[in-house]
Amino acid sequence: MNIRLILKLVGRILLVEAVALALPLMVALLYREDPTPFLISITIVALCGLGLSALPCRNRQFFTREGFVSVGLIWIVTGLVGSLPFQFCGYFATPIDCIFESCSGFTTTGASILTDIEALPKGILFWRSFTHWLGGMGVLVLATAIVPTMGIRSHYLTQAETPGPVFSKLVPKQSQTSKILYSIYFALTALEIICLKIAGMPLYDSFIHAFSSAGTGGFSNRNASVGAYGSVAIEMIITVFILLFSLNFAVYFLLLTRRWKEALGSDELRFFFLVVALSTLVIGVVNLQVYSSIWESLRYAVFQVASIISTTGFATADYVLWPQFSQLILILLMFCGACAGSTGGGIKCSRVLTLLRSIRRELHRITHPRAVEVVKLDGKVVGEDTLHSLLVFVGAYMILVFGAALIISLDGFSFAASFSASLTCVSNVGPGLEVIGPTGNFSAFSGLSKAVMSLCMIAGRLEIFPILMLFSPTAWRRT
Repeated sequence: MNIRLILKLVGRILLVEAVALALPLMVALLYREDPTPFLISITIVALCGLGLSALPCRNRQFFTREGFVSVGLIWIVTGLVGSLPFQFCGYFATPIDCIFESCSGFTTTGASILTDIEALPKGILFWRSFTHWLGGMGVLVLATAIVPTMGIRSHYLTQAETPGPVFSKLVPKQSQTSKILYSIYFALTALEIICLKIAGMPLYDSFIHAFSSAGTGGFSNRNASVGAYGSVAIEMIITVFILLFSLNFAVYFLLLTRRWKEALGSDELRFFFLVVALSTLVIGVVNLQVYSSIWESLRYAVFQVASIISTTGFATADYVLWPQFSQLILILLMFCGACAGSTGGGIKCSRVLTLLRSIRRELHRITHPRAVEVVKLDGKVVGEDTLHSLLVFVGAYMILVFGAALIISLDGFSFAASFSASLTCVSNVGPGLEVIGPTGNFSAFSGLSKAVMSLCMIAGRLEIFPILMLFSPTAWRRT
């Protein structure tokens, strides 16, 4: 294990984060707020970054093991130092609350311990949502342009950070892939800001909600989230964009290169929109006992379905008051999540679809023992190694969800609250059921539960294994 090179890489990422903190500092100055929390944070982060970056390191060996450990360590450190502005602003009760809010931001979870969001300064709220934008596409993807100067093959880093069962580059050079991804990411974010402003949302609010939509995070600067605006136009704009950010960004690259058939022929893409459409329709019909008309029911259904399956977590209605059947569908959507290669969380639609096709193959094998059948995705055969990795991942995912729920249940909340708290953090969704529903928050949980949920958010964002590597003794051996 090349520990010195890993620490040097951590230092470079801290410098990137110090630069990122300058943006909310400017917002604080613009609104004539106290800039001290950001000035102190930038100083601490920059000094730590410079110190680690200056470490002498002659050994430049960097392989898969170093990549996974680096990614896990960097995301934990990013969450910790990202909590500094919250710590110094004086609006958070304990350090663990600050860390929880920061981890929730960077992992694009959107869970919060705040009871009165609108009471916070605009600079702090801007940083809170900007962490969504930074974490959405990936902190390391943003920093890939720096990595080659250190002699590190960035492929090992993006492989560990990129969500999905299979990692692939859009172009031969990973640095070019990162630039393409962030160009698309930036363009979609800017377009949403413009659309929200035209729809009547204040410019500052447009930035906040566009950052949260882009990262599929869900932090808002309003206590009632998107529902505070009472605007169908704003709801529809956000619905469209959170669904767009839920798609594999490789689809946009294919569209830009005019490979229309390949882009629109994606099995995962069709499965994703089929799930969205069916869930919206079913919930819309079931919720007629709550709303006065089918159109009103569908309006709230489509927004919540899009918000949950994209793992954004925005709200326009309190779905805790909906029928149990509708709530259960939303829980299943939390498991499913968005598409691979998107900014969303969850198990990912490609994995769910592949798992369903694997089940179908096994049923066919039972009835036709001598038949040879393969599992295909996008017309390509899915290798047995990939299927094995998929099953291992789903197994680890379920163990993490139930294991964390077991610890959280020590706080004495109901099964629905404890389980949904664990699931929503691992799936990076945000709201859960009962006390942590769209109108609730996580402030009532103990420090231990908040620490466990913070780690679950990071593990869910990195798809578990980079975090597990940190606790593996064999990963830290020098040979």
